[in-house]
Amino acid sequence: MVEKSLWELLWDYDPNGLVVLDRDYKIQIVNPSFCGLFKLKEEEIKGRPAAEVFDDLSDFEAVWERGEVIKGREREYPRYGLYLRGVYFPVVGQGLAACILVDLTKEHQRAEELREVKQELSKQVNKVIDKQMSIAQEIAGLLGETTAEAKVSLLKIRNMLDSEIR
Repeated sequence: MVEKSLWELLWDYDPNGLVVLDRDYKIQIVNPSFCGLFKLKEEEIKGRPAAEVFDDLSDFEAVWERGEVIKGREREYPRYGLYLRGVYFPVVGQGLAACILVDLTKEHQRAEELREVKQELSKQVNKVIDKQMSIAQEIAGLLGETTAEAKVSLLKIRNMLDSEIR
């Protein structure tokens, strides 16, 4: 049995998706995690155009055109139900560009669910406030009518008493 180098072991066991493209944007190397994320087999994807997997190649283009390292770019891959953070960088002297993809799908889903809960809670609070205001206005209206009726009655009694006193 041939012993694997440390780098090969890291490549195989890294939980992040790793992919390497050549200058023609063809996939040269992927690790098992990449295949798992995108539900692809290594032999199906190696040598294929990256556009078959990635809808947007602009980060890879920036790596090629400007030699940029792009860290922390988050993207959604709706076709695969994924939300990933990527680090894109050139492999200097090799004519390759690499990408490390961190799966944030569960965190993104939780954040979306929390946002929806907050939105629903906000709607419920608004309903309670509206109902409370409506009830307060009704009470104020009733108190106003009762107060006005009492005032009229008391004025009649006072006027009657005033007229009897004179």
